[in-house]
Amino acid sequence: MRNVIASNRVAWLAAGLVAGLAIAALWRSEPTYANTGDRDTQFSMATIPVGTSAAGINDPMDGVLILDFLTGQLKGAVLNRQSGQFVSFYSRDLAKDFDVGNADPHYCMVTGYAQLPSAQGATMASGVVYIGELNSGKVIAYGFPWKETGFPEPLPLQAISWFPWKAPQKGK
Repeated sequence: MRNVIASNRVAWLAAGLVAGLAIAALWRSEPTYANTGDRDTQFSMATIPVGTSAAGINDPMDGVLILDFLTGQLKGAVLNRQSGQFVSFYSRDLAKDFDVGNADPHYCMVTGYAQLPSAQGATMASGVVYIGELNSGKVIAYGFPWKETGFPEPLPLQAISWFPWKAPQKGK
């Protein structure tokens, strides 16, 4: 009797394993994306997705962005997969975009995934950076073109769109 019960358990275990593997093989998988960020009192640094494939292989790649709170300069770079060297460089003067003037600017930066269409013959990076500023009450989304081989000159990050999240502070 024990042998019959033991053999049934093994059969059920094997059947469950086969069913689980079949479901896992047929179930559509979703890729996950994670960006990282950190900040200090004077600057913030974050990663941003730039591309999702190389030579037809799904191989996501990130760039890095640094926001200097004191100067309002946003700068970034992307590594080349083959050489391991930074080949694409980007920059933007946020103080002008947010028109902070003599006010003490308070910036906040996050990155996200947004598959933007190609523009002017350049493939846009798959990520965007969102910058918010307290005095102006604006959030601006920035994107940038990207290609694996890089660009000969640094490129400006492109303001894509913006919205007011609060009224500007008076006298600022």
